[in-house]
Amino acid sequence: MKIFNTLTRQKEELKTIEPNTVKIYACGPTVYNFIHIGNARPLCVFDVLRRYLEYRGLKVDFVQNFTDVDDKIIRRANEEGISFSEVAEKYIQEYWTDAQGLNIRKATVHPRATENIDEIISIISTLIEKGYAYEVQGDVYFSPAKFEEYGKLSHQPLEELEAGARINIGELKKDPMDFALWKAAKPGEPRWKSPWGEGRPGWHIECSAMARRYLGQTIDIHCGGQDLIFPHHENEIAQSECCNGVPFARYWMHNGYINVDNVKMSKSLGNFFTVRDVAEKYGYEPIRYLMISSQYRSPINYSVQIIEQCKASLARLYNCAEALDFAFGNAADGAADEALLGRLAKHREDFITAMDDDLNTANGLACIFELVSDINKDVLGADASKQTIAAARSLFHELCDVLGLLYNKMDNSLDAEVERLIEERSQARKEKNWARADEIRDELKSRGIVIEDTPQGVKWHVEQ
Repeated sequence: MKIFNTLTRQKEELKTIEPNTVKIYACGPTVYNFIHIGNARPLCVFDVLRRYLEYRGLKVDFVQNFTDVDDKIIRRANEEGISFSEVAEKYIQEYWTDAQGLNIRKATVHPRATENIDEIISIISTLIEKGYAYEVQGDVYFSPAKFEEYGKLSHQPLEELEAGARINIGELKKDPMDFALWKAAKPGEPRWKSPWGEGRPGWHIECSAMARRYLGQTIDIHCGGQDLIFPHHENEIAQSECCNGVPFARYWMHNGYINVDNVKMSKSLGNFFTVRDVAEKYGYEPIRYLMISSQYRSPINYSVQIIEQCKASLARLYNCAEALDFAFGNAADGAADEALLGRLAKHREDFITAMDDDLNTANGLACIFELVSDINKDVLGADASKQTIAAARSLFHELCDVLGLLYNKMDNSLDAEVERLIEERSQARKEKNWARADEIRDELKSRGIVIEDTPQGVKWHVEQ
């Protein structure tokens, strides 16, 4: 598999530190609010990365953190008159609701910043000892100027980065580029004891500490949104490599931005949507589909028209799944079609080729829809044996599962009232009472149940 490495700006063959194991760190949410659709993209994209690597037989150690102490969390706690920990816990639980809705698998570990204060203090102490950081009145700052490779991820020289830097009121740092590793406690803020007095960690140091504790000093892949390249990921590299003396991450993967109606999403522009907002109108699965419908490094656009197109594409996949189930249940035994099995294997090869090319989910989806076309023509449209249908159905679900799709399984148990109506309609058709049969069909349709009459019997599905 080849991955576009932000660090080198080129596609590179994935070579892991340990054989058959991939260590991945993904930056998780700061839990002060519901996640927005911009947060959903890295969640979905890197969930697919993990699924695909496991599909190819690799063991994946996947760590995704929660930033549970931060200026935004403290501000929200003050606004709501509750503790910062109550805010964090509330929105962690809300995260789980949305993550489950998006079919995001739980990470191997979901560490919280507040659970890793000792590790954070240890790294800061080492940076001070090595001369990369300094303490001023309880604050501790890192000096990027002392790290010769600073800017290697964002590909900007230090002098260009310095142009936009400044010292805010109340900051005691020596240079505008210096960033906080530890913040002295202010009245009403959460605090922990440290060698520099009571205080709390800065944002960037949290991820360095959690990545080292749970994955080691060097990890295989670090991933997140493009907005994190600078300063967050740049600072993670600096403090980790200066502390540990070894490379921090071998590969850096960053997903593209999300636009809303072709304009960059922003609270100030009023085009800001939470995942919960969109899911209440369209469901969660169309959101997941949208997030993986383009190659992950490309920007994607959210609009009502596009999310409706995603719903329609999913409906086509669900219809194929239901048709395969129905055909399998009504097919006769017989030898599998060897020629068709060969074509199915080619679909799998094409899918792997697409995904091996820097996780190209757009082409992966195209391979699945090509498979659907062949299934409709050569399996469902032919007198296929049960064994042939089983092979097609297995491959179809295999590939959809890699992308985390088709997880809203239909409930095939009709309640007694609907069963009675279908039975009554069948009897009406036998008696040529077409008016009553049509009336029942319309009634079922109003309940979201679509009836299809086939030579094998009545086929039904829940409308998407």
